[in-house]
Amino acid sequence: MAFALSFGSRVRKSPYFEASVAAGVTQFSVYNHMYMPTSYGDAEAEYRRLIEGVSQWDVAAERQVEIAGPDAAALAQYLSPRDVSRCRVGQGKYVPLCDHTGRLINDPVLLKLSEDRFWFSIADSDVLLWARAIAAERGYDVEVREPDASPLAIQGPKAEAVACDLFGAWPRDLKYFWFRETEIDGIPLVLARSGWSKQGGFELYLTDGARGTDLWNLVCEAGRPYGIGPGAPNYIERIESGLLSYGADTDNDTNPFEVGLGKYLELEIDADFVGKSALRKIARKGPKRRQVGLFLEGARIDAPAHPWPIVLEGRNVGKAAAAAYSPRLERNIAIAMIDSQFAESRTELTVETIDGPRCAEVTALPFC
Repeated sequence: MAFALSFGSRVRKSPYFEASVAAGVTQFSVYNHMYMPTSYGDAEAEYRRLIEGVSQWDVAAERQVEIAGPDAAALAQYLSPRDVSRCRVGQGKYVPLCDHTGRLINDPVLLKLSEDRFWFSIADSDVLLWARAIAAERGYDVEVREPDASPLAIQGPKAEAVACDLFGAWPRDLKYFWFRETEIDGIPLVLARSGWSKQGGFELYLTDGARGTDLWNLVCEAGRPYGIGPGAPNYIERIESGLLSYGADTDNDTNPFEVGLGKYLELEIDADFVGKSALRKIARKGPKRRQVGLFLEGARIDAPAHPWPIVLEGRNVGKAAAAAYSPRLERNIAIAMIDSQFAESRTELTVETIDGPRCAEVTALPFC
């Protein structure tokens, strides 16, 4: 059964919207209150471009929350369970944001643009409202706003060659999550080595929303010798790579330890931050659930529209919210959240898919 997404002014459009339509986009999702392309009609070609070549993505829905002013560093630190004082200008850090009980509320990249200006490059939740509320309650002297900054991603093993053809040789020297403010043909942007895939690449944070089509076309032309084509954050590749999808792999009670983000928590730093005592308590006790990979038996599977229950000896022990057939592994795989006591590799479980029960085996993430 086919469904259509209604378009209107209530949900915002990306600076690359018209260019994406011209490139043949066939499917959208809504992410951070914006339309975000999810397919251009040829899933196999989009996957192969990402794995073997280079793909161009409209990810403007990856919005930025800017914190600027005399207390910007203090607020960034209070929101972050990492030592922000060690972050240098031009550097980004992956930062799980938690509420006061230790629940994960977003997993952005924090970018330090200057000593008194930071961006949180966020997943799909209202961090802008959260940061404004915390700033007001604690009396920080800051402005918290959404800047005119819209990422366009180039991802895949040939992405670096495209970036160097656009900007010169210097992108080769950027470390992962590091960035530089720059411009191309008068278009202002921030170029960062980052992106939601394990195939390598860059994100071009356009800082003049009126130039979206211009930037799209420049990247498309530079990538033409490398076979660039349109795509989107790839569902199959992200499962193969074990990349966390906030809101898909998490629920309202998920904490960072359950989804493998404990290594990004610096719980012993002197600085205070939201959820510090709760996260220390969870760390001492250990998480009740853990995210794992699953190998599923049987015919090729499609993505679940709803989480699939996971059963062991007649007892529900978790759920699988993301599953796909992996072309690289040539088998069915899934990302699941299960009770910690059953999270060891090779544990055999049953997944209640829409097509009936499937035998499954626990494995570690990432798959490849």
